[in-house]
Amino acid sequence: MYTGKKDSLFFSIVVCTYNRANYLTQTLVSIAEQTFPMENFEVLVVDNNSLDDTEETVRVFIASYPNIQMRYLREMNQGVSYCRNLGVSEARGEFIVFIDDDETVDKTFLMALYSFFKDHPEAKLCAEPVFPVYNSDKPKWLSPFTERLLTGAYYKGNKVKKVKAKDYPGTGHATFRRDLFTKYGGFKTDLGRKGSSLMGGEDKDFFLRLIEQGIDCYYIPQAIVSHYISDDKLTSRHFRALTYAIGKTERIRTRSISDKEYTKRLVSEGGKWLGSLVLFLYYTVTLHFPKGWKLLEFRWNVTRGLLKK
Repeated sequence: MYTGKKDSLFFSIVVCTYNRANYLTQTLVSIAEQTFPMENFEVLVVDNNSLDDTEETVRVFIASYPNIQMRYLREMNQGVSYCRNLGVSEARGEFIVFIDDDETVDKTFLMALYSFFKDHPEAKLCAEPVFPVYNSDKPKWLSPFTERLLTGAYYKGNKVKKVKAKDYPGTGHATFRRDLFTKYGGFKTDLGRKGSSLMGGEDKDFFLRLIEQGIDCYYIPQAIVSHYISDDKLTSRHFRALTYAIGKTERIRTRSISDKEYTKRLVSEGGKWLGSLVLFLYYTVTLHFPKGWKLLEFRWNVTRGLLKK
């Protein structure tokens, strides 16, 4: 199997977590049941000051699976970017795999990634498909556009391929060669979720840096991720808060670069409005009005966040 340095591993799996003890065990079990040799990967659980029994959950799991190389870390600075950066700094693997604390992976997940990277030694970045698992019926207003927004749904077919820049993944279903962080830095800590905040942007900022450097991203359909969607993520209240936060995040991200970048983002918002209106008309004439209306609500909230100081 892995023939790298004696004190190194092929994969470091980083699970950043905050108040998700009720989901975390199934995430860790799915990792522990991998067909990939356990001596060639480690698991780092980074707890961002959880107020529930996350630490006890992880301690019990470690005791129950003594053969898994697992470490519990606590990040005192609040924010997912801090957690990811800590995981990167502590990782010993050649590749860093991020998995969210409400996701599970198929048993052959790591083996699929390993096979790809051994066949493509030049590759530095890959994305995995994500399939939402709903706790109740899927809402009728959910379209492919809002589904990716709310659930991270990501499927690009059943063949390995390079993905276009607009289709780069979220960090929670991506694998990175560790030297990418050495060369291009980590996640910006003024972006990303902090506690119960819905702010983001740290993914987009980091992937844009990789795109600018010509780093290709490959899609690996065999490395399957399941994302468990709680009912509260499908409420109108959550939708409004999340879409507004997207706009606010984009304002912060682009203005931190330059006023010109912010202006460009405002101009592109006009194009997005045009696309949303076209889709609204399409969904209306095809008798799927709720899907179209939700897209307009999405666009409206993002624009408000972009413009509000």
